[in-house]
Amino acid sequence: MKKNITYIISDIDKALAFEWISEAIQKEHFNFNVILLNPGDSTLERFLKDKGIAVDRVKYSGKKHLLSAFWKVRRLFKKYKSEVIHCHLFDACVVGLLAAKSIGIKKRIFTRHHADYHHVYFPRAVYYDKIISYLATDIIAISENVREILIEKENVNPSKIHLIHHGFHLDLFSDVSTDRVDNLKEKYHISQNNSPVIGVIARQTHWKGIQYIVPAFQKLLKKYPQAHLILANATGDYKKEINLLLQELPKSAYTEISFEHDLPALYQLFDIYVHTPVDECCEAFGQTYVEALAAKIPSIFTLSGVAREFIRHEKNALVVPFQDSDSIYQSMVPLLENEQLCSMLKENGKEDVFKLFDFDKFANETMKHYV
Repeated sequence: MKKNITYIISDIDKALAFEWISEAIQKEHFNFNVILLNPGDSTLERFLKDKGIAVDRVKYSGKKHLLSAFWKVRRLFKKYKSEVIHCHLFDACVVGLLAAKSIGIKKRIFTRHHADYHHVYFPRAVYYDKIISYLATDIIAISENVREILIEKENVNPSKIHLIHHGFHLDLFSDVSTDRVDNLKEKYHISQNNSPVIGVIARQTHWKGIQYIVPAFQKLLKKYPQAHLILANATGDYKKEINLLLQELPKSAYTEISFEHDLPALYQLFDIYVHTPVDECCEAFGQTYVEALAAKIPSIFTLSGVAREFIRHEKNALVVPFQDSDSIYQSMVPLLENEQLCSMLKENGKEDVFKLFDFDKFANETMKHYV
């Protein structure tokens, strides 16, 4: 008899990872439905409907909707006779786990998608993290970093925690048509004169470390006057501070992109990719580490999140110290001038991520916890 699996996800418009896992679960011997806590329609909701997956949207835009969402989700769990619930992201975990516990659902899983963010920026929220962990029967940690935080900083029972790295359809990042890349060049007015292109894909929040990349790029402009900086996902609570740094650059030297659906093609605009979170614990995972290497873009990284587990300096990327603009600049130069180094990093990087972050492995390990 098919088991009834319910996903509950909050505050998401589009996410390839949820599209992929939803399709995988749908193909298995489960009855599967999804509850989205969102203020309105979303790309993910339309995708699920197109695939014939049962999806319900519960209006949610903050704590004011907490109580009403709890009762609606509770009713939906009863409607679908949910036997396993899997919660993703903070609000979905609060609402979903409370509702599931209240009606006696025995298998209550959540994936921890943040690392020490609450410890550093919102200490009061750690209290809710601990409640979430208490309510869950199983916790999926997406990296060793998350596992360590749960055990060492939040005193979670290690027997509840399962380490499962994110998985990717990595061919999507390595097999991109020239037409798609050309379309983005035209869309964002990137010409042959904009060279080299330095790419960043990260929300503009303090811990992502973009404030150290912009000054490094400013130094690079002195050596490469036609260099161009692309900042994608250019929204966030640190945008004002980033904008002040960008004012030091010529307006023609950078492009900001709030959101781009064709992420694999976007990576192909870059000659160098840079991702430099401010410390080793702030990233829970860091999908962009994997995506950039799958796309074969020579990369400069600080070691945070999952990067601590597989990124090796001068093997698959160049590693720089935290919060160090000069080191970022000093690493850009050899990537632009040493073809042999770049070729080695590209080949090793692709080989490593294809070996470690296969989607089928991730999906199988995840679904083992539903039976």
